[in-house]
Amino acid sequence: MHDNQDTPLAIIVMGVSGSGKSSIGEGVAARLGVHFIEGDALHPASNVEKMSKGIPLTDEDRWPWLEKIGEVITASLAKGEGIAVSCSALKRIYRERLRTSAGGHLYFIYLEGSRELLTRRMGERKGHFMPTSLLESQLQTLEVPTGEPGVVTVDIDDTIDAIVDAAVKSLRAAL
Repeated sequence: MHDNQDTPLAIIVMGVSGSGKSSIGEGVAARLGVHFIEGDALHPASNVEKMSKGIPLTDEDRWPWLEKIGEVITASLAKGEGIAVSCSALKRIYRERLRTSAGGHLYFIYLEGSRELLTRRMGERKGHFMPTSLLESQLQTLEVPTGEPGVVTVDIDDTIDAIVDAAVKSLRAAL
C-alpha cells in the first residue's frame, strides 16, 4: 500500500472510545513527523450533542463526519504532507470510504483492549463528551479490522509510550 516512498504517510488511529486514539495518535504522529488531527473535533455539533446525551450515533450521523475526515486526509496528501487522524472507524464500510478518500494510501492502527480496561479508562477521563454508557454500543458496532489491508493491531494494556512504540514498530514493518 505504501510502495512509493514519495507518497506521504496517512494513518487512522482507530478503536472504540477509551482506547487511547488521541494520546496514541499524538505520539505516533510526533514519532513519525506527521501532522495529527483529533477526529472528534471534526464531528458536527449535532453528533456531539447526541453523544453527550448518551444517544448512539447512526450511520447517517457518521457519514458527514467520515466525509470531513476524508477531505482532511485528501487535502494533506495533496500538499505532500503526512497525517495521522484519530477516528473510531468502527465498521469496514467506514474504513473503505476513508481508504477511497486517501486514494488507497491509508494505514490503520487498531487499538485493541478488553471491555474492562476500556470501561476503566473511560471512567478516568475528565471533560470528554462521550459517556461510558456508549461503550457497549460502540463494541456492538465494531467490526474488528483483522485481515484488512494496511491494518496493524496494537494491544492497549500498557503505558502510552509502550503502546506508541508498538504501534510505530508494527506500522514500520507493514510499510
